[in-house]
Amino acid sequence: MEHITFLVAVVIITALAFDFTNGFHDTANAMATSIATGALRPKVAVAIAAVLNFGGAFLSVKVATTISGGIVNEKAGIHPEVIFAALAGAILWNLLTWLKGLPSSSSHALYGGLIGATVVGVGMNGVNFSVVVSKILIPAVAAPLVAGAAAWGATKLAYLITRGGTDTTTKGFKRGQVFSSSLISLAHGTNDAQKTMGIITLTLVSAHALPKGALPPLWVIVSAGAAIALGTYMGGWRIIRSMGKGLADIKAPQGFASETAAATAILTSTHMGYGLSTTQVCSGSIMGAGLGGPQGTLRWSLVRRMVYTWGLTLPAAATVSGIAAFVASQGDWGVPLVGAALVIGSGSMWLASRRQPVSADNVNDVTPVEVEVTPTPANPTPTTTAVAA
Repeated sequence: MEHITFLVAVVIITALAFDFTNGFHDTANAMATSIATGALRPKVAVAIAAVLNFGGAFLSVKVATTISGGIVNEKAGIHPEVIFAALAGAILWNLLTWLKGLPSSSSHALYGGLIGATVVGVGMNGVNFSVVVSKILIPAVAAPLVAGAAAWGATKLAYLITRGGTDTTTKGFKRGQVFSSSLISLAHGTNDAQKTMGIITLTLVSAHALPKGALPPLWVIVSAGAAIALGTYMGGWRIIRSMGKGLADIKAPQGFASETAAATAILTSTHMGYGLSTTQVCSGSIMGAGLGGPQGTLRWSLVRRMVYTWGLTLPAAATVSGIAAFVASQGDWGVPLVGAALVIGSGSMWLASRRQPVSADNVNDVTPVEVEVTPTPANPTPTTTAVAA
């Protein structure tokens, strides 16, 4: 019993560590465009996002129940070792994509980790694949498209209404962005903080500390909200740079349109209990706003990298977590070995990030990279040009 109690404590701490990475990984969802347009100063933006993420954690538990009793079958005998392996894969993927500045889905990393670890540790009957399809895969495809289309239309409307607008008009949109970006932060708390609540609740159910079908206790809600808020306050500046300056040159009307569309999509999905990827929704809305602007342009090299990463996230996290679950089940040495790999891998990526640090001071600097341009009849020799990283 002491071993189980200690292991449950380790899993809960690891779940909160994932929640922390989720926070700084996803700060960009709410604040990237507001920081890029100058509507909010970087440090003020992340402070607002942190407070509202914490508050949003108390507004609903529907997404938490989708994870704790929806994706996996509680009756299949899920063990804390399986959940620990799932979290290890999700954290490592989060840190890898953060290091590369890619706005991937923390949610799908968690889902993939949970699915892969459960299949290896329990069997195929441990996963409710109908729930995975209806509440994860279908929204993963539909939500960014819907948010992108809504942001495109809202951007077109904003420029149509304010044709020939003045500096006063721009300032008005920037003030609107303070509200719309804050709404996304609140929505993010209602959706993403709940995912860690669901994981901790599932751990307590697996250890028979809670009955099957139980809702998250208050201390779980508070700790999950605090962890994601602290992570949010850390900034996640690499991904803020990619989303705010890397995808498109976003102006204030576009920023307001994209944030409003994204917040609407996230709050709607939370109400319906969908475990939505807020990253995909916000990225889709930024792309829609970029295409709806006067220039109608996107930096397609980053778009392609980002979409590839979206497709890889769930299977990659599932594979890593599946391997971790296999190792963790090999005896008393299995879980410590997985823990050591998690610490070493996380530390290595943090050290690598220090070589080219991104902070509040340089978050709006666009880093040029060299890409090859396709030869044309007028220019038969391939050349290179700089685009935003």
